[in-house]
Amino acid sequence: MDIKEQIIKKLGLIPLPEEGGLYFETFRSPIEVEADLSGKGIKEKRQASTCIYYLISPDDYSALHKVRSDEIFHFYCGDPVEMLQVDDHGCRKILIGSDLLNGQTPQVIVPAGMWQGMRLKEGGTFALMGTTVSPGFEFIDFELASRDEMLRRFPDNREEILRYTR
Repeated sequence: MDIKEQIIKKLGLIPLPEEGGLYFETFRSPIEVEADLSGKGIKEKRQASTCIYYLISPDDYSALHKVRSDEIFHFYCGDPVEMLQVDDHGCRKILIGSDLLNGQTPQVIVPAGMWQGMRLKEGGTFALMGTTVSPGFEFIDFELASRDEMLRRFPDNREEILRYTR
């Protein structure tokens, strides 16, 4: 069994529906907060924060999606990851990894409502990360990007949209 398979087994990682990759929730705060996740002044109850392990490999990636809470990615081990963030100002790429002196960062903030997706850098075998979401993640707060809609909205980024959507 290779190291990726050992990590998957050790952490009990399972497929993450719709988005792709493997995950396991490690923490769900017992504290509840009320938050305006819609931006319309409507308060919704959520846990104060949640945390997961998250693993991607060459044959699976994080498809473009957004959540209604802020998300913080933490890089733990493996190979570098390319994150694509998309908003009305266009696309930007962030290299997540442990080689700080060569442009990689071990932590990335994704503001609520930001389209995001991730792939391993070419040649990588796996990356183990964690995400902390606040207010806490609920599947109802998740939206998978429609390829057609993203291509219509961001025609100048066609190649990247195609790479990060299903």
